[in-house]
Amino acid sequence: MKKLKERWNIDSNWQLFVIFLVFAVIGSTSTKFAGPVMDVLGLTKDNTAWFLYWPLRIILIFPIYQVLMVVIGWMYGEFQFFWKFEKKMLRLIGLGFLVKDEH
Repeated sequence: MKKLKERWNIDSNWQLFVIFLVFAVIGSTSTKFAGPVMDVLGLTKDNTAWFLYWPLRIILIFPIYQVLMVVIGWMYGEFQFFWKFEKKMLRLIGLGFLVKDEH
């Protein structure tokens, strides 16, 4: 845990616990939200072939996860950590142009 705290530049075990909790909440919430979003898009299990439905749903989870990361991170008082994490993730997948660089 010490290496992780150093890598993420966090001070306390409590902050580490909150960050792990937020990651757990984000993961489960993003998968729950994907179903209703698919329904709104008109893509249900009944009218879409399974080999299209499931990959599309999994792909849809990614942007939902990104938004929830910042929102839920803010709700738990860790906005700075998750905003930094979000920007790093976007840069790694080649979408760094979406976030303003602070340098």
